[in-house]
Amino acid sequence: MTWVEHMEELRQRILKSLLAVAIGMVAAFFFMDPVMAFLTRSAGTLYFLKPAEAFMTYFKVLAVVGLLLASPVWFYQLWAFLLPALTRKEKKTLLAFVPFSVLLFVGGCVFAFEIVLPRGLAFFLEFTSPAVQPLLSLESYLDFMVMLVLPFGVLFNLPLALLFLALAGLIRSEQLRKARRFVIFGSFVAAGILTPTTDIVTQCLLAVPLILLYELSYGMIRFGLGR
Repeated sequence: MTWVEHMEELRQRILKSLLAVAIGMVAAFFFMDPVMAFLTRSAGTLYFLKPAEAFMTYFKVLAVVGLLLASPVWFYQLWAFLLPALTRKEKKTLLAFVPFSVLLFVGGCVFAFEIVLPRGLAFFLEFTSPAVQPLLSLESYLDFMVMLVLPFGVLFNLPLALLFLALAGLIRSEQLRKARRFVIFGSFVAAGILTPTTDIVTQCLLAVPLILLYELSYGMIRFGLGR
């Protein structure tokens, strides 16, 4: 395929992914009340401070839920776009990435929502006094939640990204072994940036899974692929 053909294929796959997200948003619209009750259960009573804030926030939630519902489609489009770089045998292996990508993405989001989000929220709400009390707005809480939860879903796909690079011949297990110390350091740096609190426990909740996923990737590439 020429460069122009690759760009046309990319455009088509992006359009299909966006269509799937739009369909997911329409489906989510009919369940907005239980969805909002579920997403805001950690925050208690929320308020909106501007006339259009509730409407715009509901639209953002629809987009995020639509993104989650459409994840099997856009993960398939992503991996299918990368297939031409591999051999026929490797393509069959890559097709198995789609369900695992979805599971890891959703698993990372659930992990962040159920474990990290309550701790981060509780940490920030501790900074109160008789003269200063929290008044959370709907928009600020949901923006905080999305910016915390979605990166976990993306980062939990680290093993599949490394496996793809190994299948494409771009990395080998020996390189991963040598880079281990930098990965451990980088995981804690990333945790310090992405997690909303400064306590070491919350940061470990992100850094330790990342390190474990990296070690899992190393084992699969070395012993599973023999590379």
